Amino acid sequence: MVNRKRLVDNFVNLVKIDSLSKQERQMADELISILEDMGLSVYEDNAGEKIGGNAGNLICTVKGSKNVPPILLMAHMDTVTPGKGKTPVIENDIIKSDGTTVLGGDDIAGIACILEALRVIKENAVEHGDIQVVFTVAEEVGLMGAKNLDYTKINAKYGFVLDDGGKIGGAAVKAPSQNIIDITVKGRASHAGIAPEKGVSAIQIAAEAISNMKLGRIDHETTANIGIIKGGQATNIVCDVVEIKAEARSRDKSKLDRQTAHMRECMEKAAEKFGGTVDFKSELEYPAYVIDENDDIVKILKKAAAVADLEFRLEETGGGSDTNIVNGMGIQAVNICIGMDKVHSVNEQIKIDDMVRAVEFLIEIIKAVE
Repeated sequence: MVNRKRLVDNFVNLVKIDSLSKQERQMADELISILEDMGLSVYEDNAGEKIGGNAGNLICTVKGSKNVPPILLMAHMDTVTPGKGKTPVIENDIIKSDGTTVLGGDDIAGIACILEALRVIKENAVEHGDIQVVFTVAEEVGLMGAKNLDYTKINAKYGFVLDDGGKIGGAAVKAPSQNIIDITVKGRASHAGIAPEKGVSAIQIAAEAISNMKLGRIDHETTANIGIIKGGQATNIVCDVVEIKAEARSRDKSKLDRQTAHMRECMEKAAEKFGGTVDFKSELEYPAYVIDENDDIVKILKKAAAVADLEFRLEETGGGSDTNIVNGMGIQAVNICIGMDKVHSVNEQIKIDDMVRAVEFLIEIIKAVE
């Protein structure tokens, strides 16, 4: 039932629209036009005003003919950099970028799959319950759209977020919490050639601390990373301030707390050793979620996968998505695999067959809700 050419054409047209985080206005306007042409009313919330962007989240409801729990279909409108002037290239079954920008399949593929599924169920008079569609802003910069979504407009029981890579038929049912960590290391400036002993190097403190940290893959549930280090003015000045941005993630809250405390302890010990100070701030970016394999939403997915002739897989992820926020708001949600590959790089690509199969899976999910 999926119109392959229409799906591809829609995806390619949307991908060509510049839609960096907090700059989604043109994408939002195009999607409003598409949804209204489908006979749907679209509500745009004020998330853009709250986060300093130029567009809000888009919300619309497709009224159903079955008395079953309403569901939420969700994808995000923004893309990462380099994302201006995207030029999709089609080679056989693969759509890829031209190598100078990202493709933007993350997450325009999710949007295109949702739109095609809505068209198919309408054209074929498929019976379904109420479907709420949400296209969010600023997902790539801290899930800001989902965090500021107008949830008074949402009454869905189950959520299906189309924002995961991997083989079609998979769904991420476990995802970690993430702590964003900001560290300021303070030493004491001095002339590096005349009186280095009077200085305290913030760089040396940071280096000592980081060398003693457990970083990277901590265990199967936990990771940590130092992402950005800034400091220093000149080679002849003992550096007095270093700023560090880091993160820790875990699907186990106690492990996340321990890893964060470990990173703090390493910084404080190094500062004490060399005579400096440390300001260590940690903030929860998003909560973890865990869906049990016996939960009703998993039963829906299993039934849909069987009808669509897909191998169903319960997956764990180390990444965060709008799915984390939706679960935190009390809507049981999973992140559906739609075949995105090499995302956040200029080599990003997606198979057309995967998008078609993702739409077929989504249609069966909609039909399987009871």
